[in-house]
Amino acid sequence: MPIAAAANENLANISNVLIYSAMAVYTLAFLAHIAEWVFGSRSAVGRTAAAITTEAAAAAGTAGGASAQAGGTAVLERPKVVTRSTAGTRDVPDGPGAAGTSEKGDVYGRIAISLTVLSFLLHAGSVLTRALSVERAPWGNMYEFSTTFGMTVVGVYLGLLAAKKNVRWIGLPLVTTILLDLGLAVSVLYTESDQLVPALHSYWLWIHVSTAILCGAAFWVGACSTLLYLFRDGYEARLVEGRTGAGLRRYLNELPQDRKYARFKAKLALYTDNPMSRLPSAASLDKLGYRINATVFPLWTFTIVAGAIWAEAAWGRYWGWDPKEVWSFITWVAYACYLHARATAGWKGRKAAYIALAAFGCYIFNYYGVNIFVTGKHSYAGV
Repeated sequence: MPIAAAANENLANISNVLIYSAMAVYTLAFLAHIAEWVFGSRSAVGRTAAAITTEAAAAAGTAGGASAQAGGTAVLERPKVVTRSTAGTRDVPDGPGAAGTSEKGDVYGRIAISLTVLSFLLHAGSVLTRALSVERAPWGNMYEFSTTFGMTVVGVYLGLLAAKKNVRWIGLPLVTTILLDLGLAVSVLYTESDQLVPALHSYWLWIHVSTAILCGAAFWVGACSTLLYLFRDGYEARLVEGRTGAGLRRYLNELPQDRKYARFKAKLALYTDNPMSRLPSAASLDKLGYRINATVFPLWTFTIVAGAIWAEAAWGRYWGWDPKEVWSFITWVAYACYLHARATAGWKGRKAAYIALAAFGCYIFNYYGVNIFVTGKHSYAGV
């Protein structure tokens, strides 16, 4: 049986310095992304509104134009049935992005991406030196899992950018989430660099936990896209109804004072319509979220199977209804329901999106909630 090496304190300290350095640069990237959105062009709202208005006017004019043919002789045509488009299926162009049409905003956006790349390199260096300090996988406790998870999320984002995908709009929520994740890791979840408990001395640690981290990172991107889809879909619906800009202010003034919830939603829309107009269309956001979740779901299935195989090797049984096992399965069921809903008439669009967000909530609870508040065989991965 191999003897575990003592922790290398120098490398562990270097890892800590690198993670704090990464947080400092992530903060600069956060400020640059804020500047990108602030300098974003306001003309995006008008341009998107004009596109929808033109299409709506063309559709409305088709029926009226038929009655004016043949020198006043009415020519009756089969009327078109007009229905409200399914959420996320309107023919709406993608927004111009966080920077809008502002060159200054675009410069800040490019600076933010460069800072994010630098942060990622520092972050990766911290994870690597943490692993070298104990000569094992760098995800043996909640602190290490959190830092590696954050690094993987950023890696997925940068990979999508390198693949020329239109995802720069994720930059601000991404950096915000990473700062929260690392802040929680270094302040609450921090654990000194040390060796693992005997149950974790297995090559399955590399396989099972690494796939769980990769799945979580991809699920985060899918959840972010799905959440913004809900906001963008609401914006597009209001745009079709003429309840944006001046129309929204007029609608708000006409709302009775006792309809507090409706007034709250209208006031919220006043502040969110501008950034929403610069996002990709609801259909594009919905498609991105679905493709990511559908692609990663088989890997999440493998993660659960790998965990069961490891459990049999470590504890002598494949399944024991441990809280971590149960919530991993609940997460699997939730994502399976989402994928099924996407293929079911009447459940596409917003209903399926709510299921996707609930599924991601199950994943987050499975990590934080189960590890912190529930006692089980995975308790050694706690704080």
